[in-house]
Amino acid sequence: MIIINFLKRYIFATKLGLLEPLQAIYRHRYLLNLLIKRDITTRTTGTILGYLWLILQPALQILGFWFLLGMVLKIKLPNGVAFVDYFLIGMLPWLFISEILSRSLNILPEFGGLYKKSVFPIEILPILPIILAAVLYMLVMIVTVIFLEDMTAIPIAIISILLIAIWLIPLAYLLSIIGLFLKDISQFFPFMITITLYLTPILYMPTQMPETMQWALIINPIADIMALIHAAIQGLPWDWGNILRPLIIWILLIGPAWILFKRAQPHIREIV
Repeated sequence: MIIINFLKRYIFATKLGLLEPLQAIYRHRYLLNLLIKRDITTRTTGTILGYLWLILQPALQILGFWFLLGMVLKIKLPNGVAFVDYFLIGMLPWLFISEILSRSLNILPEFGGLYKKSVFPIEILPILPIILAAVLYMLVMIVTVIFLEDMTAIPIAIISILLIAIWLIPLAYLLSIIGLFLKDISQFFPFMITITLYLTPILYMPTQMPETMQWALIINPIADIMALIHAAIQGLPWDWGNILRPLIIWILLIGPAWILFKRAQPHIREIV
């Protein structure tokens, strides 16, 4: 009976975690639009190119990697895929993921002035970096796959960024609370991001990971996401575990992350 009751509550929490963020986005869509415009203006004020810098920053990173790996080092992979193509197709989603996770840690203090002494729908703030980054990286991803592959890869690029954005929703809510209540995590998080990059097959292919370290690819859901992106765009191998592991993690987190955020919400103003 206890197990059944727990499962019922968990399923109900999962339903809330899935529906309520989407409802919050729709209900406060005009406010979100204003916040996105405010965020863009804040990040580009005083620059000559203005809004273009939002796209140029990741684009210039990709261009630099392309020059170093494709023109200078000319590294080859054993399966015939050009290393620069393999690297860039994986690096763009990684930059997208790392930007959202890093910013989620500080999103509540960043906008503390908006809700500290007034009524404000705090639940939309963790969604803000996801929406903004998704639009920007989708554009850069489209240009990249056109340059490296062909026009037929555009739908895959768009779907990939959208699915990653949805997958990151529970992580964004969790990190926003963790970053607010545990300040030390902000100091440690850049190291975690760097280690995760090394344990994700972006600089190498999964088969190049030593056998004694293959377990790291299994416990790293971002490695599964990269495998699926490479498979969809470049035709590289994949298996059902690449789908099931990230999906299970998302299902397990979406409910608890939302419930934790809602329960912590009354104390957010006190901490800020």
